[in-house]
Amino acid sequence: MNTNSASAAVEKNKRRKRGLQNRETLAGFLFVSPMLIGVTILVLLPILATFVLSFSDWNFIMGFKGFKWAGMDNYQKLVTDMTFLKSFRNNAIFLLTVPIYLIVSLVLAILIDKKVYWKGFFKVAYFMPYISSVVAVAIVWQVLFHPSAGPVNQFLMSIGISNPPKWIADPNYALISVMMISVWISIGFNLIVYIAGLQSIPKDLYEAADIDGASGWVKFKSITLPMLSPTTFFLLITGIISTFKVFDLIAVLTQGGPIQSTSMIVWYLYDTAFTNLKIGYASSMATVLFFCVLIITFLQWIGQKKWVNY
Repeated sequence: MNTNSASAAVEKNKRRKRGLQNRETLAGFLFVSPMLIGVTILVLLPILATFVLSFSDWNFIMGFKGFKWAGMDNYQKLVTDMTFLKSFRNNAIFLLTVPIYLIVSLVLAILIDKKVYWKGFFKVAYFMPYISSVVAVAIVWQVLFHPSAGPVNQFLMSIGISNPPKWIADPNYALISVMMISVWISIGFNLIVYIAGLQSIPKDLYEAADIDGASGWVKFKSITLPMLSPTTFFLLITGIISTFKVFDLIAVLTQGGPIQSTSMIVWYLYDTAFTNLKIGYASSMATVLFFCVLIITFLQWIGQKKWVNY
């Protein structure tokens, strides 16, 4: 009798715990449901729709009556589309901005964190371009890079350069000009993140290195870089993703010109979808872009095991 009562009590206790766990799980889902619903509607469903539309030939102005399946035709066109291939090449070149501003940001972060007075002022000064309106920043640089009256070329002519570059008006310099502006804008955010990473490094490590007589370069190579590797990994991934999404600078400054020298995948995608109304073809570009970012991120995630120290 006592054994049966004990077994019943244990079973009752288990049911009570399962009920409590179920209620906690339900409460958790209710708390995160607004986020899950938002991600599903605004992210997951559009991604799925893009995959489906990439196999179609659809002009959305005609409604669903104009929807036609095209199979792999859109992807076959991409292989021979010179504008898309040039946009893809420009995006690949634009990736060079990421290591450039990471290096510049790291150097500035070290200098500001240790060697500079008025640290708060310099943090705000470098961060301002990042939080400023991209349209305003682009217009300012458009004035600075004016071929004849711009301050940049006026300075170059004043020091003896009689035929300075025309910058964004020259197909040979337009992409370089946009890259320079992108580096200038991105330094501030990366600088702040690097300073936060530097301040989280234990001072004991540097004190032990000083006792051992380590030089500044040895401390930088053996302590600073390894301890900042998670920060660098985060900035590297986010930076590469942002280079594939560059659009506003191109839209304001060059509209992909001159002669498509600054055309990027996102700009060409936008132009194809909303100017030429080729939604299916634009969706195939978006799909290619999605897999490019996915593959690059996956390779970085695998490679980080060899150089990122947690």
